[in-house]
Amino acid sequence: MKILVFGGKGYMGQEFLRLFPNAVAPPVDIADCNAVAVALDAEKPDVVINAAGKTGRPNIDWCEDHKEETVRANITGPLVLLDECAKRGIYWVHLGSGCVYQGDNGGKGFSEEDAPNFRGSFYSRTKAACDEILREFPAGPDGTGGVLILRLRMPFDGSLHERNLISKLTKYSRVLGTENSLTYLPDFFAAAKVLIERRKTGMYHVVNPGVISPYRIMELYRELVDPRHTFERLTLGELSQVAKAGRSNCVLTNEKLLSEGIKMRPVETAVKEALSAVAGLKS
Repeated sequence: MKILVFGGKGYMGQEFLRLFPNAVAPPVDIADCNAVAVALDAEKPDVVINAAGKTGRPNIDWCEDHKEETVRANITGPLVLLDECAKRGIYWVHLGSGCVYQGDNGGKGFSEEDAPNFRGSFYSRTKAACDEILREFPAGPDGTGGVLILRLRMPFDGSLHERNLISKLTKYSRVLGTENSLTYLPDFFAAAKVLIERRKTGMYHVVNPGVISPYRIMELYRELVDPRHTFERLTLGELSQVAKAGRSNCVLTNEKLLSEGIKMRPVETAVKEALSAVAGLKS
């Protein structure tokens, strides 16, 4: 299958290009409908992957002061892809976010059918709005087209990339002690490949089973990578002292993914594997 990746220069886009080395990645603004149409007609892909989007640098606080750019990337662009791919019967994949929830849903975790309940950041509001629209468009009556929405949370891996959650956490002197669902990227891309090959549509929570706090990750970092690393625990009540926008802290269920026979390793096991890789790179 011929794959086209939008956002190929980003953290996730680069990983998709490693997953699908024969994919093409035109440098196109996905909010530009003419440019998108030209790229689709020139390449005639079987699958389009949207890895473009704004999460902000160094973090989502950026989106609070750059709302038009955030809307263009996180809402306008995906809607352009929806239209242009539908016209051509092209199946496509969109990267959603699990950071649209708050809490653990009474201990059950939030499923794909649960409506977003977190509105504390502009970033999260744009992702929730887009996800809720895209989920209404399954494959066409002839089986062509349709969109697969992959929701992930605070992605991490064993690299030194600045967008890796582990890299981000090492820069903070105070680290949140609240448990969350996370996504280990090697497991995410293995799951994504299976779902894409099966031409699945609709929404999937692609998170590792179990929960872990950023504080616990840094405890393991100190144990496995750098025993000299220092940090303090940050509570939810203190979060507003260090962040402009609110932060989603939530637990997602991946039962729908399991129903496809796709298993991801427990989150603490995945964190330890990633930290061992980071330690190797730093040695």
